[in-house]
Amino acid sequence: MSKKEISPCPIDVTLSVIDGRWKGTIMWRLLDGPMRTSELRKSIPEITERMLIRHLRDMTASGILHRQQDQQSSVRVQYSITPYGMTLVPVLDALCTWGRQHLQRQISS
Repeated sequence: MSKKEISPCPIDVTLSVIDGRWKGTIMWRLLDGPMRTSELRKSIPEITERMLIRHLRDMTASGILHRQQDQQSSVRVQYSITPYGMTLVPVLDALCTWGRQHLQRQISS
């Protein structure tokens, strides 16, 4: 199945929206409120600007982020989580909880 095709599995559909090395981190950063692209970039030093822009575009296209552009300046762009995107927060919380338990399990073994 190609990436363009929609899987009938709800888990695959969910993962296709949040799949990406940095999408979860971007969501966590934006939970504190809207941020400009440069602020996001500074808050995630390991991400490249190209990858950040790519993920922001993907997440905006999926409807989980809102892109707000200042009327007077095309350079001033701000991102925020949409109400639809907020429905992902419990999913991310569950993934975070499972990830912590998995890390602890790896450390213990």
